[in-house]
Amino acid sequence: MTIDDDERERFDELLEEELDRLPARLKRMLDETPLIVEDAPSRKLLRELGLDPDEDDLCGLHSGVALTERSVTDRPEIPDRIEIFRRGIIDEAGGWEPWVDDDGTELGGEQSVRREIRITILHEIGHHYGLSEEDLERLGYA
Repeated sequence: MTIDDDERERFDELLEEELDRLPARLKRMLDETPLIVEDAPSRKLLRELGLDPDEDDLCGLHSGVALTERSVTDRPEIPDRIEIFRRGIIDEAGGWEPWVDDDGTELGGEQSVRREIRITILHEIGHHYGLSEEDLERLGYA
């Protein structure tokens, strides 16, 4: 599913608001580690990650070496960066329009998209600082 210009602008406004809400320390980290925003990951990237491009979504990805895994003698082979993907985040949030699933759970809507943006950013920053998927799940960022 593609993203049109209006949807991209709507998403990016929420993203900017969520970035503004981050603690100063995390904002400084993002000054050193680029945050790249794309509509969706490439099919090749999904396959490299062991995901099915026709079935799986990806909200974000940290590339590089976690701070906890670095040595002063290491030469970085891959520059650190954080990527987030609009389509995966919107889908994970349940879409732009609020709705209720068969269990009565409320899904979707702008607040859900906003929450998923924040969770994704914090999740990928967590990886930058060396947190595992299990650590992030325990913290509520998975």
